[in-house]
Amino acid sequence: MRINIASKNPVKVEAVKEVLRNYQDLANYEIIEMEVNSGVSEQPKSLEETVQGAINRAKAVFNGCIYSFGIESGLMVVPQTKTGSMDFCVCAIYDGKDYHLGLSCAFEFPKKVTQMIHEEGIDANEAFYRLGLTADRKIGSSEGAIGMLTKGRMSRKDYTKQAVQMALIHLENKDLY
Repeated sequence: MRINIASKNPVKVEAVKEVLRNYQDLANYEIIEMEVNSGVSEQPKSLEETVQGAINRAKAVFNGCIYSFGIESGLMVVPQTKTGSMDFCVCAIYDGKDYHLGLSCAFEFPKKVTQMIHEEGIDANEAFYRLGLTADRKIGSSEGAIGMLTKGRMSRKDYTKQAVQMALIHLENKDLY
């Protein structure tokens, strides 16, 4: 049996693999990585768009597997924040019939990063790079902005694992959902 992951981003893939090792029923499945388009903006800017991107990814790679995982990070409007929005991660697990969703913690990008994302339509990787906050043009494929901002106390993999674990609640407790 197979589990498909709708990404070749090493952070997302390793996050799913690490979480699944803790689930006896899922630990021994073959895991296949596939690159697919999310069908939403490169940098989603709403809860709805981010959830839709994760769902689109999971559905796109559901082919001959037991479960498919779609992971999408994006911004959502959060009242009372300094920038008006926070970054978070969504995991959508698709079983061929239903979607099982989980979200991570959320945090704010620096004001100038959020401003560039909204005004210039660029993604977080590019905004952090252009502002000189990182030399890594693909920070989202390594420590992530959260890793940089927490000075390594939380990595993008950790934040992604949260979303995966929350989505798995549905599969572990099928009788409740």
